[in-house]
Amino acid sequence: MENKLVITQVRSYIGRPKKQRAIIHGLGLGKLHKTVCLNDTPEIRGMVNKVAHLVTVTEVDTEI
Repeated sequence: MENKLVITQVRSYIGRPKKQRAIIHGLGLGKLHKTVCLNDTPEIRGMVNKVAHLVTVTEVDTEI
């Protein structure tokens, strides 16, 4: 059983530091209300923690 994270961008990255913009693009986001589903890994969790004020996160359990 894998865990997935459903990440949605809810705030704009305009006026944010370059690192936060790069993290948003690295997650596959870039427009408001865009949603991506990514594997729950420590790397993705760290990226989400850096931009937690710009995104919402929901955990989803998936069965193989």
